Amino acid sequence: MASAEQPLPYAPRTSSISAFVEAPPSDSHRRSSSSVPTSKFAAEMSQPPPRPARSPLPHGFNPADMDRLSDPNVKDKIVSTGTNPPSQHSSLSVPLPKVRHDPSLRRARKPRSQYPRSSTESHVEYILVASFDIDRGPIMEHQYPVAITGDEHMLAELMLPDQAHVRNQDWTVFFLHKDSSQEEDDAERQAKESRRARRRRRRDRAKGIIHESDDEDDGGEEDLDDDDDDWDDDVSTDEEPEGGEGPPLVYVLNLVNTKQDKTVKRGAVVKAMAICTRHPFLHIYKPLLLLALEEYFKSPVPETLSMLFNAVNEMDLSLMPKLSLLERHLLQASDNKDLFVEKFERMIQARISEETAEDVADQPFDASRSPPKRPGIFRSGTKSYIETHTGAYAVPRDTHEFESKVMYKGIPIPIKVPVAVMPETVGDFSLIKLIQNFSDSHAKSPQTFALHPHLTTNGPTTHPIIVLANALLTQKRVIFLGHNMPSGEVAEAVLAACALVSGGLLRGFTRHAFPYTDLTKIDDLLNVPGFIAGVTNPTFEHHPEWWDLLCDIPSGKMKISSKIESAPITEGLVYFQQQNPAYANFINGASAGSGSAAAAGQQTGDLTGDAAFMADILRCIANRSGERVVRAKWREWVLKFTRIAAAFEETVFGASALYIGSDGDGDGDGGGGGGDGNLGQAAMGHGYVWADEATKAKELAGNVTRIEGWRNTRSYYSFIQDVAQSYTVRPLKGLDLAHMHDRLRTQKLTPQQSKEIFEALYNYVWSYDEICLLLSVAPESHAGLFYIALGLFHKDRDVRVKTAELLDRIAEHEAGQHWWRSLSRFEKLAYVRIKKEVEQEGRGGREGGVVSPVDSKRVSSGRRVI
Repeated sequence: MASAEQPLPYAPRTSSISAFVEAPPSDSHRRSSSSVPTSKFAAEMSQPPPRPARSPLPHGFNPADMDRLSDPNVKDKIVSTGTNPPSQHSSLSVPLPKVRHDPSLRRARKPRSQYPRSSTESHVEYILVASFDIDRGPIMEHQYPVAITGDEHMLAELMLPDQAHVRNQDWTVFFLHKDSSQEEDDAERQAKESRRARRRRRRDRAKGIIHESDDEDDGGEEDLDDDDDDWDDDVSTDEEPEGGEGPPLVYVLNLVNTKQDKTVKRGAVVKAMAICTRHPFLHIYKPLLLLALEEYFKSPVPETLSMLFNAVNEMDLSLMPKLSLLERHLLQASDNKDLFVEKFERMIQARISEETAEDVADQPFDASRSPPKRPGIFRSGTKSYIETHTGAYAVPRDTHEFESKVMYKGIPIPIKVPVAVMPETVGDFSLIKLIQNFSDSHAKSPQTFALHPHLTTNGPTTHPIIVLANALLTQKRVIFLGHNMPSGEVAEAVLAACALVSGGLLRGFTRHAFPYTDLTKIDDLLNVPGFIAGVTNPTFEHHPEWWDLLCDIPSGKMKISSKIESAPITEGLVYFQQQNPAYANFINGASAGSGSAAAAGQQTGDLTGDAAFMADILRCIANRSGERVVRAKWREWVLKFTRIAAAFEETVFGASALYIGSDGDGDGDGGGGGGDGNLGQAAMGHGYVWADEATKAKELAGNVTRIEGWRNTRSYYSFIQDVAQSYTVRPLKGLDLAHMHDRLRTQKLTPQQSKEIFEALYNYVWSYDEICLLLSVAPESHAGLFYIALGLFHKDRDVRVKTAELLDRIAEHEAGQHWWRSLSRFEKLAYVRIKKEVEQEGRGGREGGVVSPVDSKRVSSGRRVI
């Protein structure tokens, strides 16, 4: 927030809690005083008898090494591997974290820039120009600033797609796998080590520890301290897991223009200009490419490329804050345009302070001179900003996008950069457009597929979008065919399919995607297992041996290849059938072609829940809910699939590498939750939650073939690596908040069971990141804090008081304040009644010379008394 000396010109955000503390409750609502016991949970949990585990962990996955990199506050961890899993409910086990009551932990970290001013990384690395020669075919005219490595003729062919001459304009997207040199890798590694060493010495100096090398290094370190804060090199930061598949891809955005000219052969000039960048949001450069290619037609010289190259690389993104993985999930799943606006404000205030300090340092000291006036901070698009925008800093009107500009030929070109970019999300595409294209045709004339266990999980009438998602999950060869369509629309469908099946959680799709390719590269394409390609040549349709699933965009139909490889009988499938013989026919019903098994499968209904899910998606699209809502729902579908896969592995093999967390049983006696030092049984589980065991067995039976197909893919092994790396920075390593919230949402719990869950949330959710984690499992689109706030109506007074205290912490959180505002008035009034009761009882205790434990604990922790 802005300082007192410089208030923000737009309306300040007041606490939503204070607005509901007006009328005192009636005397009939008051209750007798009782204390809120607090104690620390046990550091270690008991181990149940071992059971055999047959699910092997991937090569290189060492839980012991991973555990040593985790939270140093959690000691004496016990890690159970597949040879000795703690219980049927747990895979890799660690004890619970200690209960903390330090309110300072709820402060957000100092904001850092995604693209610091001190960074030497260019926004755009190369600019390419190609043209079509009537005699030589596609040729590369210019490459700036240097020639890009690789086959120039191949690049020129990609830049000039088939039938480009019949359209005035076309867009294409393709990816380049460009390895960084050894010198670049060494320089980057040395720079990281240097920044880490400087930060360590600075922390040691703050503690009074002086190193021998400090004197000789002090001269240049002071100027670098602030820049070092913009970098995230420490292992302990909440950083997105880095994939082990190689260096980042080079994303290429290409524009093709055709100019009619009767003075040349064929009567037209065809040229293409491409921008090569490592930023996945390459669509922001479209307006600049339009202007630059038009300028290149007038002046086809390298200086034209130089002007574009310098303009885009001078774009300032240093005020765009870097969000943690949890924060990005919250921002992407929310439509709130003010979410995390405080981070933008603090970035701007830090910049203003730096500039003010530099101005004062440059001027001679004059005691009579008044201090310089601080520049204003305005909200972009407001009347104050429009009237005084010259030299003023602006907070974006929508925090999902950072607003910047590029000066090209003296003209400011507005640019909007997405703040939260998730893995496998490249360019500008529409999931709604992809879903509607294949759903509308299916609704008019339902398509019947040839049965395949991995693809038709709901039988022959499986929805086409689910067939597509299954094909990508199980690493099938997928081709999008757009005959007589612009190649840009085909590429957009490929990018949308990658994002759909990834959900921001799974990796390995875009690296093996070819948004546009042609017939000349078929040999290279067939060497890539599980590719996703976009083509415009109808020849592909007549070669079913080249693909497993063909998606015909113009007709909205999909076709499973007659040459597709049959699904093997896997170990997991056999074990599940042996353990659940009553559901063996349900499995065969989705995969068998005829007979009684197929008839049984038709009678079982929607075992996977995919039919209901697609109905919900189409209903959201019909109600114009928006692209962000549809993407959030698909992310939840992918997350649900991974959690069901983990439950399947634990059920069949006894352990799973898809989850690392707390013991399933522990020492809790189920009677006291956090109050008696043990976590209750109701809060100890983990994983996906079903209403009952029969529902669980049916859904596992419906998903077993899809899960077994996924368990041998690169996205499966990448996800295991991501789970292991995310564990090292994950808050609350010993608790599964999603499991506890799902139990509150889906199961009918006894008062004692719900008490254990509410007390666990109260005792463990304290820090900024822990509250972010809690909000991520209770998104605004799924009732928000509704199920947590039900603790305000619990029959146990202690639970009601603790739930109110938990809501206090959430309401003080940068993101949690928006979740608090979305609560119903009924729940807010219950909150106010409880806070009033506690305040009045505490006041009565002080007047009598006694301070109640609740009031004493709140005062000692520094929290506000309402």
